[in-house]
Parts: sequence; C-alpha cells; structure tokens
Amino acid sequence: MIVAYFDCFSGASGDMLLGALVDAGWPAAELVSLPARLGLSGVSVSVGRARRGAIEATKVTVEVAGAQPHRHLHQVRERVQAADVPARAKERALRAFERLAEAEAKVHGTTVDQIHFHEVGAADALIDFVGTCWGLERLGVEEVYASPLPLGRGSVRTEHGLLPVPAPATAELLRGVPVEMPDVQAELVTPTGAALLTTLVQRWGGAPSFRVRAQGVGAGGRDLAEQPNVLRVFLGETEGVAGAANAGAGDESPGRRSVIVLETALDDASPQWVAPLVPRLLAAGARDAFLTPIQMKKGRPGILVTCLCDPGREDELAGILFRESPTLGVRLRREERIELARRAVEVETPHGRVAAKEAVLPDGTRRLMPEYESLAALSEKTGIPLLELSRSVFAAWNGGH
Repeated sequence: MIVAYFDCFSGASGDMLLGALVDAGWPAAELVSLPARLGLSGVSVSVGRARRGAIEATKVTVEVAGAQPHRHLHQVRERVQAADVPARAKERALRAFERLAEAEAKVHGTTVDQIHFHEVGAADALIDFVGTCWGLERLGVEEVYASPLPLGRGSVRTEHGLLPVPAPATAELLRGVPVEMPDVQAELVTPTGAALLTTLVQRWGGAPSFRVRAQGVGAGGRDLAEQPNVLRVFLGETEGVAGAANAGAGDESPGRRSVIVLETALDDASPQWVAPLVPRLLAAGARDAFLTPIQMKKGRPGILVTCLCDPGREDELAGILFRESPTLGVRLRREERIELARRAVEVETPHGRVAAKEAVLPDGTRRLMPEYESLAALSEKTGIPLLELSRSVFAAWNGGH
C-alpha cells in the first residue's frame, strides 16, 4: 500500500501541498491543465522553483486575470462535480470544501447556505482543493499521515478584516488535531491547508513503517526568518511481512494513542434503521463502531451507538449520526488507549489466501487474528467450514515462524 506522510514543520497551505506533490512525482502538466478542467476562465497555473532558506523547493503559483466571483457552496459543488478529474478526487475535494464551509459559517455566525466563500470559493482555492486531491490520486496514495501542525502567532489580513493567528476558521477546523504554537510571527497554517489536511489525514503524529520511494518539497509564498518555509511529503510503500504474502496495510506502532469517542442513545428508532449505522460509520473512517442494548428513562428499551475515531474526524462522523438517526445530540470525549504494534498480512493456506492481523505482545511474542470477512469469503468459495479454514490459517502461519 502506498502512503504519504506530510512533514508540516513550517505549517501547511494549498500551494505548499501542491508543490510538494509535484516535486514528489505528480506531472506538473496535469496541474497546469486544471483550470481548463474546472472550466475557470482567466486562470492559469505555473510551476517553478524557489529557494526558502537553505532548501530548494517546487513553487506553485495561481494567476488570476480580473475579478473572480464569490461563490456559494452549491456553486462550488457544481463546478467540482463537472470537473474533468477522477471521481474520488472530486469527492474528497468536496468534503474538504464542506468542512471549511461549516467552519466559516460557525465562526461568522451564519449558515453554510448563506455564507459567501471569499477566499474559499475563489479560483486559487478551487485549484488547491481539487489539485491536492487529484495529485494524491495520481500518485496512488491510499492513506495519508501528517505531523502536528505549528500555527504561528500574530495577525493576518483577510476580507473579514484583521484576524488573529490562527484565523478563527483554521482554529475551528483543527479541533482535536495535535498542534504547536511556535514563536513565529506568521500564519503558518491557512484555512485551506487546515481543511485539506483534516479531511485527508488518517493519523496525526506518527506514521506506519514504510519504505520511502520519493520525497517532495513545496515552497510557501514568502521567506521566514526563523526557518525554511517549506512543506515536505514522503511517499512510500508499507513493508511486507516475512512468511506472509503482500501486506495489506502499514504497521501500527505500539504505545498510547488518543481517540475520540462519540456516543448517542436512541429509544425512538426502529432497529432496522439503526443497524446500518455501524457499517456506514466504519466506511466513513471510524476505527470502530458498535451497538449496545440499554434501558432508558421511563423503562424504555434503547440502543447506545458508540463510535471511535481519530481526532479531527469527529465532526464528519457526528454528521452521519445526525443525518441518519433521530438523535438530537452526540456526546464526545477524548480517551487514551494502549495499543499493540500490529500490521495487516495475508496468509497463504492450501485453500487460498486469508487476510489477518499480526500483533506483537510486550514480551515479543506474536499473535495472529484472521479477518472474519476474509475467512467467510473463502468459506463461501470453497465450501470448507470456517473452523477448518481458521485452523489451516494458524497452521500455515506457525509454519512460517
């Protein structure tokens, strides 16, 4: 599996993300063609080189001839959906736009439908959002990781006037995300950069063990006295496991990890509407989701819906609970959990391959947990009972160790 790790030691912005992806191997000609693919007139993209401190980097510049209209979210959706780029890139870009729209609406006391997008809906933002998502797609990236984000200090001038750093919308987007407050008088993380990363990143801080294949460096718009104003991305493949077939996911490092727990109790929903919530939450990026029968007020039987996710994804998952259940409120709390180091593997058996997770206990011994869905699919294909298949998986795995 191909992963991307963004090293954001000088923050993140849309042009820095684009520059890093081009520098890592995304063909610049495709990015240059993006205004036409988005149907933007009077807009061009140039790709060049810039030196920031002691580091040479790729600099992406979006040039606009004449005024661009302020766009509402529905206009942005129409523009992105009609773009000549892959469907997954469009879907991820729209999620990022929606997150930013929600943050802007909240801090300015209005609604998503009423807000004008100013910088967000401008041509350069369309290039940043769609381009970053398209670049990741073209580079084959399946999972995205990033370092904590340094926010900087001071103030920044916007169409809303002079605002403190981090800008209110940026601060709203970064709830639950690990950040730092270095003594740098600059806006290091822009709202665009925050919206993109909080939409795309699966895990903050650490990254899985992977073999580096490429490095890309994107330049920010100005020099900083304190440090090079660049963002780096590392692309690589998660390593396989000796004795197993191709690994299906990267290593999970051991230790403590922060998770967000979302809970809501339902006593007015039919079970046939509640049951689909679990696969829906998991498909949207939850680490785990489950239902628990409970007794609620007035003796009514109810169902407790619990969902675990990485910090930064709670708003999206809470939105699913609000849209697809009758709940009026979702509880949130941050918890710490201790995890074993583990990685996904495929074990070759006489009957076929089975996906599994291999964990390492504190004393160094290893433990294997076959994936039920993989066992069930092989059982359906071969007619062999699950118990017999499970035994063959452990026998093949033990034979390789």
